[in-house]
Amino acid sequence: MPSLPFFPSSLFSSSISSSPSTVQCLEMTTKRKIIGRLVPCRCFRGEEEVISVLDYSHCSLQQVPKEIFSFERTLEELYLDANQIEELPKQLFNCQALRKLSMPDNDLSNLPTTIASLVNLRELDISKNGIQEFPDNIKCCKCLSVVEASVNPIAKLPDGFTQLLNLTQLFLNDAFLEYLPANFGRLSKLRILELRENHLKTMPKSIHRLSQLERLDLGSNEFTELPEVLEQIHNLKELWMDNNSLQKIPGVGQKPFTATSSHNLFHLSLALMKSVDGGCDALP
Repeated sequence: MPSLPFFPSSLFSSSISSSPSTVQCLEMTTKRKIIGRLVPCRCFRGEEEVISVLDYSHCSLQQVPKEIFSFERTLEELYLDANQIEELPKQLFNCQALRKLSMPDNDLSNLPTTIASLVNLRELDISKNGIQEFPDNIKCCKCLSVVEASVNPIAKLPDGFTQLLNLTQLFLNDAFLEYLPANFGRLSKLRILELRENHLKTMPKSIHRLSQLERLDLGSNEFTELPEVLEQIHNLKELWMDNNSLQKIPGVGQKPFTATSSHNLFHLSLALMKSVDGGCDALP
């Protein structure tokens, strides 16, 4: 008979049976440094003081398991990837120690306003859902650093979104965005901004305030020319403008757009551009 895998004793209470049927409820995994992978069961009731990471990915779940709420005081990371969950229960937002919430590839249609309770949340992944908008009080999640919301029918960002001043990475590819808020430049800590496959035609003038931005992906949008304001983002290293209807790269005033004199740019993608007006000649 093959031996059972080793589990740290801290994951078990003295009142829990060590029978094989009990052990099967917990599978150790190294995926994303997960402590434990739990399937819906109640056999670990009473161990909330030791569980900080739960992974229910690919479990064919239609709702958030109630067992999660037993760990609301200590839960820091929750993975619910690739299920069929349609809504988030109010109890989930009592998990105020939560730092990472990962729910890509589900059936969510909205983010409840109660997300404002997750004041320690740093990473949010809601990609590949049916979410149409962010609630304005997302601004209360002031610790948010990474937001992945690609492949959702999001048409606009609320003004409250621009108050996420600790945001460093934003992924909103394959959405329905037609414009960004005028004060988008408030997100001055952004280093990566991906907005591929939207309906953007212009960029707000305030975007020049993104002084730490290194990667900007505007591919597959509806730009007809390179936004002049981009020349003022001096730390930019990657700029993707492929699959737009670019007619030219305009000059800024009387000066042509020159990548190396104004940028640290090492990658500039302009596929499907029809002509270049004397600019970019300084690219290596």
